[in-house]
Amino acid sequence: MKAVRFHATGGPEVLVYEDVADPVPGPGEVLIKVEAVGMNYADVMRRRGDDYPDPSPTPFILGIEVAGTVAALGEGVNDIPVGLSVVAVPGSRGYAQYITVPAATVIPLPEGFDFVHAAALLGHGLTASIVLKHVAKIQPGETILIEGAAGGVGSFAIQLAKHYGAGKIIAAASTPEKRAKAKALGADATVDYTKPDWALEVLRLTDGHGVNIVIETTGGETVNQALDALAPFGRMIFLGQSSGQTALIDPWRLTSMNHTVTGFYVNGFAGDPDLLMSEIGSLIGLVMSGEVKIQVGLVLPLSKTAEAHRLLESRQTTGKVVLKPWDAI
Repeated sequence: MKAVRFHATGGPEVLVYEDVADPVPGPGEVLIKVEAVGMNYADVMRRRGDDYPDPSPTPFILGIEVAGTVAALGEGVNDIPVGLSVVAVPGSRGYAQYITVPAATVIPLPEGFDFVHAAALLGHGLTASIVLKHVAKIQPGETILIEGAAGGVGSFAIQLAKHYGAGKIIAAASTPEKRAKAKALGADATVDYTKPDWALEVLRLTDGHGVNIVIETTGGETVNQALDALAPFGRMIFLGQSSGQTALIDPWRLTSMNHTVTGFYVNGFAGDPDLLMSEIGSLIGLVMSGEVKIQVGLVLPLSKTAEAHRLLESRQTTGKVVLKPWDAI
């Protein structure tokens, strides 16, 4: 089969489109023919060799989330029909034409739910829903600042925060076009977080109080600026550092304002499959009802993975980037 691997960390050019052995499902596993795989900024971080919670032994196949059809069953799997349309969140190995996953982790797709949108829903949708409900524990009426608001996680977070009853949603994005998209998704206000005084604008938008929750995705000095925009007893949820810059926080600055900074890693919830299944089911229901719209920004064949990484890393994309393993070069 064809897959994309990196044999050493580095820039997008280290991604190699090549032939690898077909995987074979073991006991309790299914083989999925991958029709679409969602890209995540975590893929960029692992490819670059950034600090990451899980190791990436080379040669390594990226790809957190996949959608496709069940192609074969491993020993002991009798309750899943071959040909069933499914989604799964394996955490890696998705940049390939086939993948094996535990049978207990596949989720059937509703009829009419296409593979591209299914792949675009999982990683970012799960991240946004778990962060808001189970980590930030958002309450009706609370204000929230969402960084990278036009991206994959941000576009879901805006819609879900509104669904969960947020009082005011402030979207932080780097260009007028991205801020306009965030407003169209339901943000009440936007700020340009490339400006040095953007935290003051957030305070102005909240009558000087600041926001109750910050979804922090950028890292570096942006973290301290976001803390300036956080209300007393506010919570910052740290999802990553797309800037590649480490954030340095003086613990003393958290004390007088009773601020909380919490880390988040979606794969850390893999040990709670009931929670994951419940959240994915809820997300699919919200999409089917039209309350949440999946934002697909770019679809490319798997052979163009390096190009997709360049665009994502340079912040030239909005919404989700999806790769199709079987499309022609």
